[in-house]
Amino acid sequence: MSIDAQKQKLTQLRKALQKLGCAGMIVPRTDEFQGEYVPASAERLKWLTGFSGSWGSAIIGKTSNALIVDGRYTIQAARETAGLKFELLGPDAQSFANHLKKTFTPKDKIAFDPWLATITEARRLTLAASEIGLTLVPLSSNPIDEIWPDRPPPPQKPVSLHPQKFAGETATSKTRMVAANIRASKADAVILSDPLAVAWAFNIRGSDIPHTPAALIRAIVTDKGKAILFVEADRLESSLRPAFGNTTSLKPPSALQAELEALGKQKKRVALDPSNCPDAIRAMLEMAGAHIIEMNDPCSRPRARKNKTEQKGARAAHLRDGAAMCNFLHWLHNQKPDRTLTEKSAQNHLLHCRQATGKLVDLSFGSISASGPNAAQPHYHVQKGQGRKLSSGEIYLIDSGGQYRDGTTDITRTLIIGEPTANMRKHFTLVLKGMIAVSVAHFPAGTAGVQIDTLARAALWQHGYDFDHGTGHGVGSFLSVHEGPARISKAGNVALEPGMILSNEPGYYLKGKYGIRIENLLLVKPPRKPKRGDRAMLSFETLSFAPIDKNLIDTNLLTRSELQWLDAYHADVLRKLGKRVTPQTLKWLQHACKALT
Repeated sequence: MSIDAQKQKLTQLRKALQKLGCAGMIVPRTDEFQGEYVPASAERLKWLTGFSGSWGSAIIGKTSNALIVDGRYTIQAARETAGLKFELLGPDAQSFANHLKKTFTPKDKIAFDPWLATITEARRLTLAASEIGLTLVPLSSNPIDEIWPDRPPPPQKPVSLHPQKFAGETATSKTRMVAANIRASKADAVILSDPLAVAWAFNIRGSDIPHTPAALIRAIVTDKGKAILFVEADRLESSLRPAFGNTTSLKPPSALQAELEALGKQKKRVALDPSNCPDAIRAMLEMAGAHIIEMNDPCSRPRARKNKTEQKGARAAHLRDGAAMCNFLHWLHNQKPDRTLTEKSAQNHLLHCRQATGKLVDLSFGSISASGPNAAQPHYHVQKGQGRKLSSGEIYLIDSGGQYRDGTTDITRTLIIGEPTANMRKHFTLVLKGMIAVSVAHFPAGTAGVQIDTLARAALWQHGYDFDHGTGHGVGSFLSVHEGPARISKAGNVALEPGMILSNEPGYYLKGKYGIRIENLLLVKPPRKPKRGDRAMLSFETLSFAPIDKNLIDTNLLTRSELQWLDAYHADVLRKLGKRVTPQTLKWLQHACKALT
């Protein structure tokens, strides 16, 4: 779309805000369900600004604009909003406050959509605005929707059963657990605002949003175990009815407000998770007279702690996916760099390899297929055409994953096309050292991701390098590839527990040159006491299997134990996947997994 057309959209929004008596508006990337991935109907930020990243917010003023992004998207945001004069801000509170102060005058009103802001976020925005004399105004309708002439309709796709053979537990037992949690919190009911929580608790799946098999559904669960699902009945497949039993009723989404008002009139104590519940729901409940109890989503921890069935499914999914990855890597190894070998053609072939398993439901996220300088953008995606060609002497990074009924995968491999430079080998090996350090970690119960995160960075830090994203995120079971509450990052304050699946993906990015990232998924194992120790320690089981490019390794930078880990890992890759790959791939795999010691 032309710059003039994008400017016209901003002009239309400013006119709409002027009619509302507002000097500006905050436009987040989120939708009404606060998800990472949003349906086309909720891509308001992209429609308005052109920025297509998965996280960010715009601040629209009378004459100037700002875009808040994190380190993953600084390069992308500048490119996609070029010509619109957006000031790029980091995610820190001070940058936000400074921009408000210089853009608006005291007593100005700043609009926001309370369906697109969590309770926590609305409080943060309100406080930041009030400290400089501004008023944050919740809108009853979003003015962007009114000026978006061809806005797609909200999704209405079928909702299906996630069978117990994959879930490992019935929906009835899960809702009983939720009810017990509600009673322990002295609440009468909880609002499940997160569609992923609803999907897990009721063993349902959908396809309302890209790459995440969830339906955009909310639910209310009472302390007695009764539940209401807010979904159109004609969207449910027939097998779901008996699975719900007689404890769950169905009502259309339009009935949500009436149910919230009924809870308020009865003076019920209603539990909400302020980190994922829209502020609009809080406002409705409080206006109706309900007493709000803030608590963590009762589904988040048990959903993150995969049960035995889910763990078994994850292992099977990763072996299947690993074989597809090896078939792809062998194919790529045999390609000669030419005009036909591009970022797009490479990612398409990997998709073909996954589809050949006969088990792929969807990708778990849009593949990051990045060559040369594009790999320096951690969340680069081919936007149009074939993307950049893969050229000799350049690094190629492929970060991708699959959604299978029995598990969700996510793996990154960085490869060299041709011969690497000494600096490429150095940077790759330092990243590998961090990845190995996390893989072999032993840690006591109560250890949080922030502590593990340091292990991934230590080798880079010693040489004056770092990376601007977390080391790892939680991963769902045929659900979101990015799942909370645990993560391995500088902000990872949740303790890691047995059964949790997390990614391990340190990186290094040299702007304009190349990017490096190596990623495996890890399963937190139960604590065991070492033979000569006096305290039981948790550890990780590696789930992902595919060769790590030895051509990019400087063995002089690896310790003997690190070399032994790498040789053992490659032996596991060959042992586990040798019978799953094509005969041609097997010959290549034997060489790719040959020991370095």
